Order: sequence, then structure tokens, then C-alpha cells
Amino acid sequence: MNNTKTEFILTGEYFVKMIHGAALNLRSEAQKINDLNVFPVPDGDTGDNMLSTLMGGVERARSSGEGLGVTARRVADGMLLSARGNSGVILSQFFDGIAAGFEGLETADAKDIGRAFRKGVRRAYRAVMKPAEGTILTVASDATEYACNKKTGSVEDFLGNFVREARRSLDRTPELLPVLKSAGVVDSGGAGLLSIIEGMCGVFDESFNIETFDNTVIGNSTANKIDFDLFSEDDILEYGYCTELLVRLQSSKTDISTFDEDILKDALTEIGDSIAIVKSGSILKIHVHTKTPDRVLALCQKHGEFLKVKIENMSLQHNSIETETVREAEAVMAEQTRKAFGVVVAACGDGIKQTFLECGADFIVEGGQSMNPSAEDFIRAFEAVNAATIFVFPNNGNVILAARQAAKMFAASDIRVIPSRNVGEGYASLSMIDTSSGDADAIEAELCANMQGVVTAEIARCIRDAEMQNVAIHTGDYIGYVGKNILSASNDRLEASLKLIDSLGLDSHGLFLLFSGIDSTEDETAQICDYIAEHYPDCEVYPIYGGQEIYSYIMVAE
Repeated sequence: MNNTKTEFILTGEYFVKMIHGAALNLRSEAQKINDLNVFPVPDGDTGDNMLSTLMGGVERARSSGEGLGVTARRVADGMLLSARGNSGVILSQFFDGIAAGFEGLETADAKDIGRAFRKGVRRAYRAVMKPAEGTILTVASDATEYACNKKTGSVEDFLGNFVREARRSLDRTPELLPVLKSAGVVDSGGAGLLSIIEGMCGVFDESFNIETFDNTVIGNSTANKIDFDLFSEDDILEYGYCTELLVRLQSSKTDISTFDEDILKDALTEIGDSIAIVKSGSILKIHVHTKTPDRVLALCQKHGEFLKVKIENMSLQHNSIETETVREAEAVMAEQTRKAFGVVVAACGDGIKQTFLECGADFIVEGGQSMNPSAEDFIRAFEAVNAATIFVFPNNGNVILAARQAAKMFAASDIRVIPSRNVGEGYASLSMIDTSSGDADAIEAELCANMQGVVTAEIARCIRDAEMQNVAIHTGDYIGYVGKNILSASNDRLEASLKLIDSLGLDSHGLFLLFSGIDSTEDETAQICDYIAEHYPDCEVYPIYGGQEIYSYIMVAE
């Protein structure tokens, strides 16, 4: 490889190094990016979401000797599956466009990279229904155009120019988005993208060594940890193994164009259950519960080779109180015959999850604010539900894009994403679901209409001094808000809660749900309910222990 700038050619192997460098740099700055949260409550997660998304690409970018186009596609596919949050989805689409630009190329020069980056920008913009300037999209577009127009022949110079303009564009974001200027921060997604490209540039330093990359440290911090006490030397394997595979069909073993996954599914039923198979091109995603995973591997290897294998002892899962309910529900639903309609809900907090299950949810995807689920999390839920049409309730504005991305990637069912932006909208919509018409379009329209008129308010602790919407708030205060509109603030949580309630116009609402968080108290919750009963007697109040973090109370007025 020639290190002369004007002659440097980007190869697949060097692209792998760049992705690792990007992940290392983003990991070091993830918390700083999280802290760029516009709203002064502890729910910033942009840095974590972008890191988790990028790690999906890192996990795929391990092979050497392949051309740039093939390597870039591996990285992009991993990021598409791992995408979390709006910033993560946009980032995955940016790299998906880059991979499309590199398609068929063994190597690339600066002009090739420029064309690929431009394609990445276009694809990222298309991922958002109403793109806003002053975001990661602006930073990506400004930096790409600047670097392309410099007309340098050096890959290193192209990326260096991208970084220089990305810094300037990021500094300009508060002028384009007043909410950023009001909060005194720059766009967090744009900061994440800058960190990623800076990390890619870092591999030009001769001291960079890919062998020092520690994937276990940089990976998802929420990954499951094994409790060895859950399966001792005296236990008997009762529940078998949850076996999940990614298989690349091989032309030397099967006719990929005519491959029938139902034939494979029939064969697997003889050695397991809870079977789900999704085919996308030459890729099979397989889920099966079995006591003999070796037989599953042998059967699948007759048709292709493994890209990823995960085998988990379900006795550990079954014996764990935390996951028992979800895992049992997954097993039962996967065994059911395919039904007409199913419901997937994203939620966190034991009480909130239980409430949605009682409303008719078939599967709960764990996640919400500060712990956004990935596109792959939704795909697993779709597989488990096993319905012809599945309605999805993201219940968070930062989860909607990941749900939509999963919907596009999952071909086995008709996925309808209901754009619920909070718990209240999701509850109001799902609690009135009626599938008796059998018309998916009509049901979807009704579910969207059901969200109209509901008001969702939240009480959370302030993490920094700020003045927003002419309200002075201080670190440690409790603030009450609807959307991004602050309606109350006080160093006393009960006072902030009652002021918030008074601002909601409960005289025009007949139902009030009060989801209490993990830091609330029974006495305080009772006082809030008594206040509503006294001052708004026509509004029926239902206290529910939600068990959510971050928000002391989530209030839903219908």
C-alpha cells in the first residue's frame, strides 16, 4: 500500500481499519455527545445510539482480502440491523448509501469516495419524512459537498476536508435550529458524525493498530451477563437452547433462486419448535428452540455457511425472574399458528409493559427513552408474533425510525408502524383497537385517529441550569412538560406535579392515568390523586405503578 497522499487507494482491508478507528473515537466521546441533549433531563442517548449502530458494522467488518464494495456492504448491513434512535437510523442510511456507491468496486480513490458520500447523504435525507436543517443531515451534506468541491486526489485529504467543514457546519447548527441555540448546544447527531469521521482519519496515523481493538469493551453495555447459578451441575436441561443463525446460502450447495424456506422449516420441526425463518436474498435468519442445536447446525450447513451463530441455554432465561415472562410469551406466540393481526409495543417499566399486554399487545420490545431498541430487536419481535399484519407502537419519537427501518427489512409480514410518540398516544390507540373488520388499512387509520386529543405530560429531574421558554430552571429542580414545552418547575416534586396538572386543562378530559416511576412514593401518588379528585371531579383518575426510570410520573389525559 502506497502511503503517498496523492496515490493512496482505499481498499476493503483499510475500510475495516477505518470503521474500527471510528468506533474507538466515538466510544471515547459518546457520553459527551449524550450530554448535548437539548432538553435538560437525563434522557440523552445520541452517543450511545450511534455507537451501538456503528458496532453493528464493526461486528461484520472482520474479513480481510475482500474488495471494498463487499466490505462496505457488510458494514452497512450490520449497521442497518443495529440502528437505534433517529441518529442511529440516519447514520445507518448514510453508510448504506456509501456502500451502494462502492458497489462493484475493489478499491476507491477520492473521487469514488466523494460520489459514495453524496449517495450516502441522499439516502440519509430520504430516511426522514420531514428533514430538518441544523441536524446530522446538514453536517453530512455540508461536509460532503465541501470535500467533493476541493477536488483533491488524496483519500486522506478528502476525509480531512470533510472533518474541517463538518466542524464548521456543526458550529452553525444553533443558528439553523432555535431550540439548539436556546439550550446552548450544538446538534448531538452532527457531533457524533464528526467523531466518526475523525476516527476514520485517525487510522492514517502509523501508530494505529487494529489488533488492539477491544470489541467486548466497546460493545453494547446492556448486553446480557450470565448468572452461572441459574444452571448448576445438578440441573437437567429442560427447556433446550434458543438457537439463532444467520446463514448465507451457497450456490455450490443449493439453487438460491428457488430455495424454499418452508422445506427447511418442515425439517427443523422434527428437531425443534418455535421456528421462524426469514429469507432476504441469499441470507437466512433462523430462530429455533431445540435440545440438539448440533443437528440444527448440520441441517442448515447443507444449504449454506454461517455468518453468525447464537446458542443460549433457555434454562438460564427461564430461571431468571427478569426475563421469564417475556421469554415464555415469545415461545408461546412463536408456536401459534399464523394469525391475521398482531401487535408489537416498545415500552419499559414493568407496570407500563403489563398495561400494554393487558391492552392486547402480543410482544413487548424492551426499550424507550435512553434505551432505544434496534431495528433487529423489532425484527425479532415480528418473528415471534407470527402474524400476517403486525401493528407496531414505538411510543417514542426517537424509536419510530428504527421501527420503520425494521418494517422495510422484514418481508414475512405486513408491518404497519403507528407513529405513537409517547406512552399516552400508544395507550389511547391500542386500548381502542378493533380488528373485527379484517381491513388492515381501516384498522391502521383508526389506530392513528385514536391518538388524537390525548395529552401526555412528564415529571423529571433537571440536570443543568437553563432558561427555556422564559422559565428559569436549576439543576435538581423537578420540571413538568408536555412534548418540549415546560409547564412547571419547582425544587419540590409534588408542587411541580400539581402545577403541571393545573396546566393540562383536565376540565375537558374524562380520564387521567398516572404512571408512577421507580423514585415516586405511594404517599405522594395518593396526594396527586386526591388533588385531581377534589379539583377535577369529572375526571376519573387511575394510578398505575409504571416502574419507569427517568420520569417520576407520566401523566396521560384522555
